[in-house]
Amino acid sequence: MAQGKTTIASSAVAMALFCAVGSVPAGAQTLNDSLRSQSQAKPGQEPDRLLVDAKEIIYDNDKNTVAAAGDVELNYQGRTLQADRVTYDRNTGRVYAQGNARLTDKDGTVATGERFELTDDFKNGFIDSLRVTQSTTDDKGPVTTRFSAPRAERAAGETTTFERGTYTACAACADDPERPPLWQVKAAKIIHNNSEQTIYYEDATMEFYGIPVAYLPYFWTPDPTVKRKTGFLAPRYSMSDSLGYGFSVPFFWALAPNYDLTVTPTYYTRQGLLAQAEWRHRLATGSYNVRAAGISQLDNDAFLDSPLGPGDRRNRGSLETSGLFHLNERWKWGWDITLVSDKWFLTNYGIKSESLSAIYLRESISTLFLQGQGDRSFFDMRGYYFQTLATYDWQKQQPIVAPVIDYDKRINGPAGIGGEIGINVNVTSLTREAAQFQSTTNANARSLFGLYGTCAVFSPENCLVRGIAGNATRASAQLSWRREFIDSAGQVWTPFTYLRADSFWTSPRFTGYQNAALGNFLSSDDDYALRAMPAVGLEYRFPFVADLGSNGTQVLEPIAQIIARPNETRIGDLPNEDAQSLVFDDTSLFDWDKFSGYDRAEGGVRANVGLQYTVKSGDFTANALFGQSYQLAGANSFNKRDLVNTGLDSGLDTDRSDYVGRLRIAPNNNFMVWTRGRFDEQDFSLQRIEAGATANFAPYLPVSASLTYARYEAQPDLGFPRRREGLLSSAQWNITPNWYVTGSVLLDLDRYLEARETFISNYLINPETAYYARKNSTHVSSMSFGLGYMDECTTFTVRYSVTPTDIAISSGEKERNRTIMFTLELRTLGEVAVNQNLGNSTASESGVAN
Repeated sequence: MAQGKTTIASSAVAMALFCAVGSVPAGAQTLNDSLRSQSQAKPGQEPDRLLVDAKEIIYDNDKNTVAAAGDVELNYQGRTLQADRVTYDRNTGRVYAQGNARLTDKDGTVATGERFELTDDFKNGFIDSLRVTQSTTDDKGPVTTRFSAPRAERAAGETTTFERGTYTACAACADDPERPPLWQVKAAKIIHNNSEQTIYYEDATMEFYGIPVAYLPYFWTPDPTVKRKTGFLAPRYSMSDSLGYGFSVPFFWALAPNYDLTVTPTYYTRQGLLAQAEWRHRLATGSYNVRAAGISQLDNDAFLDSPLGPGDRRNRGSLETSGLFHLNERWKWGWDITLVSDKWFLTNYGIKSESLSAIYLRESISTLFLQGQGDRSFFDMRGYYFQTLATYDWQKQQPIVAPVIDYDKRINGPAGIGGEIGINVNVTSLTREAAQFQSTTNANARSLFGLYGTCAVFSPENCLVRGIAGNATRASAQLSWRREFIDSAGQVWTPFTYLRADSFWTSPRFTGYQNAALGNFLSSDDDYALRAMPAVGLEYRFPFVADLGSNGTQVLEPIAQIIARPNETRIGDLPNEDAQSLVFDDTSLFDWDKFSGYDRAEGGVRANVGLQYTVKSGDFTANALFGQSYQLAGANSFNKRDLVNTGLDSGLDTDRSDYVGRLRIAPNNNFMVWTRGRFDEQDFSLQRIEAGATANFAPYLPVSASLTYARYEAQPDLGFPRRREGLLSSAQWNITPNWYVTGSVLLDLDRYLEARETFISNYLINPETAYYARKNSTHVSSMSFGLGYMDECTTFTVRYSVTPTDIAISSGEKERNRTIMFTLELRTLGEVAVNQNLGNSTASESGVAN
């Protein structure tokens, strides 16, 4: 060995405690000495130790250095340094790592480079050819970010400065690692401050596939470990005829770990400044938020005048709040409340609202609720306020519903009886300012104030009362029992009984608007009524099971049910608010009471029969059901007129009901077809059909698709004088693992579309005689087409959409919106979204004028 140099080697891994601070006398240390770094320890505290794992340790007394060679691994204060060779210079206190150098921080961040020059605690120094990877998670799952630079400086273990650095969240190409990633940021200097959890970029260029596309002299972003941090969010762009070009830069203010504020000013070239703000606050038992938006419009001429639009309003806005709090593990309460200046504001300015119901029912639903759930019980109490957002809906006809109380409890039957006892309670109270009428024939249709649909003749034969003016309260309670018996032959017998009682308090309002017409339907100003409905019944099933061995099983099951009850009373004398929808099909064939709500109670003696067949063989499954219902005795509740004629034209309004059936076939897990229908009991003509298919052709083709068809024959007694027919299809094609196209189309096959232009022209000339000109045609009600790309670092979508006809009608736009939406998300950097309205045509209901 050379003079002044001592080498300690072992065929196994040599373990040493390597002094990081202070001198080590030559030859005075053995491999297992417990060397202490006294400068790192406080009095009475065990000092930090440096653990070295290497094939050999080399002491150079002349140069006063200690080196570790051969698969070196150093561990100190949670940091790990690995290299082919590591040298510690006692004179300067510097550590040099060369050959496959790799430094892993406490948080798992990994830095690799050709050569490391660090201080003895690995916190400071310089690194050549640095590459840093950091793994974390965001709302979309795990994500890995990557920094690189020809030279970098590490300071205090907190800040890393990358000279001529690059940053990306994209993985390198597996086939060509030298190929530029999909996107990256190149900057003269990138500074990553761990304590601030911020990345600063100076003199930066955004590149896609190595091609510069944007330049920013200076900007900063939170690092990927940050879930919430004060700062500006990604800008947003939009364009529409009525608003002009729009640009917004949201600002997020993280005031505390449990509350924050987001302010979003948006400037529209035609309408001015729209201010939006959202406050979020999380407490120990729940959270709430408040959202507000408002604008003082510059150009009211962009919108139609009242009542077709908000053209007479300059100041417009909305206020929303929602919250959810847990009282304990079983009880919670909350709210979702929205107030708007006018029914068009949310649509016109694209305000996202949690209170909106479905896209076809343009209304905002505000509610306040208390809810509790036990092991076999459920309680819910809430109130509702419905804000109509459609031009042709009248707010005075919308009810305020409070309270609505539901309670359901299931308990085991007492000894000797067994089975299950059910307790069900419902209380509903509502008030409405103006009665809501609907004509059952086109000939009798007319408009109230030239805008809201009503009846020309107010008689039960020609007019429906969708809602009464005044107050209506009902309290219902039902006690039921059922038990299942299986005899030795495998027959299943299920006797059941129930007793239901309803109390009604009604106080109709016969003055104001057209409420006096209620006298044609209701006989008194104030009314109190009681109704009781006892029932006893039996359900019988006899499943015949055939075991096909390796070919699976098949089950043929005849089902019969009989229910005996007295006749329903007070039909047509009481309001019907919650039992207006009645669909008789396979899903309701064996319901004890086929009405959808509590305001009606099915009476009489009825039998329901059906035959069900099920087969399963491997992945193949099929199920079919066919049945019919019979009114055996007593009055048939479904052929008696009430205020909305529920039950008429339903297929249940004759002693022998229409036939109902379903068929579902799934040859495998990737394909399924289904259909259900109702057929006339006399000539078997099709009265109602719904059919659909879903398919996933993988792995043969990267395509998935669905198709749904529906056709309903005319129900003139219910206000549907013409047939309704439609077809909905959607598909997605995954062109590559990253690229896909998707699309959908909804066809009105027999819709008799409203010609809104004709109506508005007539309305402007003579509001009292305005009417809809109708035309019968197949029509594309809505459609969308999209192109998308998604990988571990980038999401890109372009989507073209045409809103449904009914949405255009309810939102007041001159014509249906045709919009292109562009979204680009660079993961960990932010998202840019642009909406481009392609224009509307003549007058409309969203209030847009030009």
